[in-house]
Amino acid sequence: MEASNTLILLGGMLLFVSVLASLVSARLGLPLLLVFLVVGMLAGEDGPGGIVFNNFELAMLVGHLALAVILLDGGLRTQMKTFRVALQPAVSLATAGVLITAGAVGLFAWWLLGVDWRVALLLGAIVGSTDAAAVFALLRRSADRLNERVEATLEIESGSNDPMAIFLVIVMVEWLAMGEGPGLGPLGWSLALQLGLGILGGVAGGRLLAELLARVKLVEGLYALLVVSGGLALFATINLMGGSGFLGIYLAGLVVGNRRSDATEHVLRVMDGLAWLSQAGMFLVLGLLVKPTQMLADAPSAILIALFLILVARPVAVTLGLLPFRFPPREVGFIAWVGLRGAVPIVLSVFPMIAGLPQAELMFNVTFAVVLVSLIIQGTTVPLAARVFQVQVPALGEPMDRQLLQLPARQAYELVQFEVQPETFAVGRTFEEVIDASFPEHSACVGLIRDGELIDPGPDARFEAHDVALLLLPQDSYEKVAACFARLPAEGPLAAQAFFGEFVLAADAPADDVAALYGLELRPNERGRTLDDVIRSRLGDRVVVGDRVSLGASRLTVREVEGGRPVRVGVKLAE
Repeated sequence: MEASNTLILLGGMLLFVSVLASLVSARLGLPLLLVFLVVGMLAGEDGPGGIVFNNFELAMLVGHLALAVILLDGGLRTQMKTFRVALQPAVSLATAGVLITAGAVGLFAWWLLGVDWRVALLLGAIVGSTDAAAVFALLRRSADRLNERVEATLEIESGSNDPMAIFLVIVMVEWLAMGEGPGLGPLGWSLALQLGLGILGGVAGGRLLAELLARVKLVEGLYALLVVSGGLALFATINLMGGSGFLGIYLAGLVVGNRRSDATEHVLRVMDGLAWLSQAGMFLVLGLLVKPTQMLADAPSAILIALFLILVARPVAVTLGLLPFRFPPREVGFIAWVGLRGAVPIVLSVFPMIAGLPQAELMFNVTFAVVLVSLIIQGTTVPLAARVFQVQVPALGEPMDRQLLQLPARQAYELVQFEVQPETFAVGRTFEEVIDASFPEHSACVGLIRDGELIDPGPDARFEAHDVALLLLPQDSYEKVAACFARLPAEGPLAAQAFFGEFVLAADAPADDVAALYGLELRPNERGRTLDDVIRSRLGDRVVVGDRVSLGASRLTVREVEGGRPVRVGVKLAE
């Protein structure tokens, strides 16, 4: 009993210290996951904690469970509409991109370390994929609003590239263990089986879970347990069948999250805490495995491999992987930079340790050092990189809260709370005056909270600064009204007028008339077409807010998109 209490005390204290340390990490701009990792290292055998932990099998089990929960949460929060702009490029990066990265790092490690070329390729495969936990955590904590195409590509890539990395690692481990390389036929079949079962199992399991959520009536806290337990069971089943459980559970979360119901809101609230607990626990356990004194001996080589990965291998892989999709160079550069390595490479580096391969400890130490360098260099500079590569778009203003309502209506509605910021459009106006600006149809203001009191928003009631407006809006339409209540930057490159331009036009406006009015330069094949046609002829069908088209010294900037097509565009005239 005493041993159990001691174990519980150690685990609780480690987690407690890590959470408090996150306050320091936020001020210093350090990734939160790096804090958990460092706390685990300090508590380990070579640190002040002195905890001896060498159970690689347990660490792998914890890693798999935690990654499954993190991917499930990531899928729940990924909107299906992002697949329109990012599915194909993300899949390219998750497959060909991982192969190119693994091959490039493997060749560099073979030259640098002088090891067997198969060992070097195994090391390349281990660090070849980006980490979902690190990318999801970084994007959620970011105060900047990123270009939708960039953010969606990073999310989908990190959520779907684990199968390729795991496949490569398993193949190379078996090759080194048996001394004989597998044939192309079995390799192709194994990869197809992993991807096929992962996709089919994930979609089918997600539909079943979504149907259960919509039909069963449970105590509020049990909905999340239903989704987590069902997701983990699906994860294990797909793995036992030879498929990719990681891909399956991510897709299951995607299906459940996009079939919104009242229960989904309860699930998302609980899942946020479960995902953070999984990330913290996983990084703490992985940190305990590390022996810094041994890692220091391999540090110089590991740092060179990490820099090669960050500065050469990842940019080359991203450039080649996105080449068919007409991504602007600035977006390619940012995606290449945000190729964070995290828990997945460390978990994969445990495979050679369990298999007892020669030089397995070297691969583990190098992998851990690569992850540390990636989190320190890339993780701390993402906001700077977003500004340098100009992939930010003006903020919309986030609501205080959103609650999906179960109403007997054809249209799904949600209750949205906005705080009325000073000097915004709504101040001093009635709801009827505000609704004429940009509100979707069938919207209503159902209440106002002023000085802590709920008041009736009658037809003559006017919004005042710091009121909390309770709005009944069609589902997922809050972005259209956010600017009426939220104070957006008035100066700088992300101010609406500086970013979008001085004038706002409908995208179906004739391009000839606009060009004649504002002195814009059109190409011969753009005569007689609309602004929408001009934009999509140059940029393709993956148009998002913030996309720009130069018309001589002036430019058009997409301001609003519906159904994949520009609806409103801004005109920025030449100085």
